[in-house]
Amino acid sequence: MSASANSTTRAVVVDDSRFMRTLIRTLLEDADVEVIAEAGDGREAIDVVQEHDPDVVTMDIEMPEMNGLDAVEAIMDQCPTPILMLSAHAEEDADVTFEALDRGAVDFVTKPGGEVTSEMPRVKRELVEKIQSAAAVDLSATRGKSRPSPTSATSSSKSASATSTCSSSDTAAEQLPEEGSTLIIGASTGGPNVVERVLAALPKEAGLRVIVVQHMPKGFTKRFAARLDARCEYEVEEATDGDRIGPGQIRIAPGGSHLLVTSDRAGRLKLQLSDDDPLHGVKPAIDLTMSSAAEVVDAPLAGVILTGMGRDGVEGMSRISRAGGYTVAQDEETSAIFGMPKRAIEAGCVDTVAPDDCVTEEALRGLTT
Repeated sequence: MSASANSTTRAVVVDDSRFMRTLIRTLLEDADVEVIAEAGDGREAIDVVQEHDPDVVTMDIEMPEMNGLDAVEAIMDQCPTPILMLSAHAEEDADVTFEALDRGAVDFVTKPGGEVTSEMPRVKRELVEKIQSAAAVDLSATRGKSRPSPTSATSSSKSASATSTCSSSDTAAEQLPEEGSTLIIGASTGGPNVVERVLAALPKEAGLRVIVVQHMPKGFTKRFAARLDARCEYEVEEATDGDRIGPGQIRIAPGGSHLLVTSDRAGRLKLQLSDDDPLHGVKPAIDLTMSSAAEVVDAPLAGVILTGMGRDGVEGMSRISRAGGYTVAQDEETSAIFGMPKRAIEAGCVDTVAPDDCVTEEALRGLTT
C-alpha cells in the first residue's frame, strides 16, 4: 500500500541498534510519521512487514540473522513495500547501498556519524523528506511493467497521440548526432538504475558530452560514477572543479556541490563547482546545471528529466527548450515518482514523453533534428 496525500505515512523501522531505532522513531514521530512497528534484524523485518503492511520501511544494512540486503530482496519478493536504506556515511558502504537499490530498495539516506547531536537537523530533514518520497513510490514502475510508446508533449496536456515507437536502437544508430552534442540528465528518487540504463544504451560512436545530476549525498557520487563507468561505453567520472569534458565522456555532479557549465570551447565543456546554498532543498540542483548549459553550449543540446519528487529541473528544462534544445521527460508508467517529469510536462517545456527504455533513443533522435 502507499500513503495518500491526506493520510499519515505509516513506517516500520528496522535496525539492530535499539538506540538507532529509538532515534529514528523519535525523528519520524516528531514529523507526524507514524511508526507502527520495529524490527531488530532482517528476518524479523520480513514478518513485521507482512503483518503490518506499512507504507514504507527504513532498513539498516548490517544486522545479525539476516542483513538488510537479503531482507530487501525477500520483502520485495513476498510483500513489495517501498524501502529506504539507512547507510553509514562512508565510501566503503556505497557499493553495498547501490546493491540494495539493485535488489529493490527505492532510495537511501545516510545515518548520523560522529557527534549525533550536531547532525540532528540534517538527519531529521533528510530522513523525513526521503521517507515521504519513498512512501510515494509506484513500485509497479520499478518492477518492469510493460512499456508504452513515447509521445509528443504539449503545453495544454500531459501528452498527445503517439508519434514514434521504440522497439530498437536501430533508428538512433542510423543517424547519429553531430559529435560533441551535449546531453544533460537530471534524476532523483528512483533515478540511479534508470540513469544506468539510459547511459548503457548510448552508442559510443555518438560521441556525446554528457552531464548527470542525480540527487545523492556527498561520498556516494564518486562510487556511482565508478559503477556507471563499468556499465557503459563512455568514460564516466565524478566532476571536479575546472574539469573539461569532451566527446565520449560523462561527468556526474558531486553530492554536496552544484555543477555549472561555464564555457564550450574547442569541443570541450568547462565545468565549475559551486558551494552556493541548496536550491529546492537539494545540492546538486538539476536546474542550475541545465540552465548554465543552455546559456553557453554551442553544439546541439538535449535535456532529460527522469523520476523524482519536487520541481527541480523544470526551470532548467525550460531554459534548454528556449535555447532551441530538445527535451525528453520520463513517462508516468515507468517513473517511480512522476513528480519532476510531470511538472516539466505541465510547464510546456517537454518535446517528448518516453518510457525509461526509450529515453536514450528519443534524446538521440532530438539531437539529430
